[in-house]
Amino acid sequence: MNASAENFDSSAVGDRVRREIDRAIQRNIKGLEFLTAPRQPVGAMASDLLIRRGTMALYRYRPVSDEVYRVPLLIVTPPSNKGYIFDLASGQSFMEFMLQRGYDIYLLDWMPPRTDEAKLALEDYLLDFIPASIERIGEETGEREVTLGGYCMGGTLAVMYAALGEQNRIANLLCFTTPIDFRHMRLFRVWADREHFDVDRLVATLGNIPPELVLGAFDLMRPANRTAGVINLWANMWNDDFVKSYRMFDRWSAETLPMPGGYFRQIVKHLLWDNALVEGQMEIGGRPVDLRAITAPILSIVAEHDHVVAREAAAPLLSLTGSNDCEEILTKGGHVSVVAGPSAVRRLWPSIDAWLGRRSI
Repeated sequence: MNASAENFDSSAVGDRVRREIDRAIQRNIKGLEFLTAPRQPVGAMASDLLIRRGTMALYRYRPVSDEVYRVPLLIVTPPSNKGYIFDLASGQSFMEFMLQRGYDIYLLDWMPPRTDEAKLALEDYLLDFIPASIERIGEETGEREVTLGGYCMGGTLAVMYAALGEQNRIANLLCFTTPIDFRHMRLFRVWADREHFDVDRLVATLGNIPPELVLGAFDLMRPANRTAGVINLWANMWNDDFVKSYRMFDRWSAETLPMPGGYFRQIVKHLLWDNALVEGQMEIGGRPVDLRAITAPILSIVAEHDHVVAREAAAPLLSLTGSNDCEEILTKGGHVSVVAGPSAVRRLWPSIDAWLGRRSI
């Protein structure tokens, strides 16, 4: 009896050891494949370049539906990041999801600024790049109005453009994790504290601000995040879907863009230091940036576990504008999961479609 139990236990242990060895070998093989593989391809949907001017690039995504909503959708990406986060891969693409539901989509994206573009400022984004895009969309579609959307600082640019009194060209405002009240961007404020952060010297010395500087601020927020991510990757190395998603997000993060020094200086001084947008002290080209001037319907999407833009930072968008049609969607997940990933397809994007569809006819 005891001998039989011992034989049984030995056999079970042996099987488990063999499984763990096979698992370790498979993990190492996959690890070598990961290290030697080329960059993960991104982009699921076809698009056409309409404008390319220095750092600015305007794309139109090719419709896939026979019937298209009347009001076009223009999405502004943050100047520090590439816009393909909205279109990583089939099944994880916001662009794919919305195109299949009949939206006419345009993307205002950015290239690394040239050396001679280091002096680009908010005036260039708000009085040139965005209105030039809206004008071109009007030429393409014959429509005067657009739904203006933006992600993170791209959303802030969209809000500031609307707050210049340009809402007569804006049918709706769609904001993904968009900071408005910079008092609640606490770690960034500490990182760029005016007592020790000499932004004028930094810009004068470097011109364009290298991405490593901004990535360092994100690392300060979550010092163990990179290590935890690598450990999680290692634990899931045999899961091809997990590895594919990891590589796509890792590529997007690694391709963080330099920022024009003039733009960066204004963000630090006017927003992080003075919180001028909420305080009503912001001016662009001599014109007031007044949140009360925004009367278009507003949808604000915030993430419950967003460690970059806290809900408190985005909340004033709903209370300080002149719009009487405002809605907030609080979703699970983090800063990136609202614009990319399979979970957003199920949880978030159908709600965006439901809200925007009846306002785009």
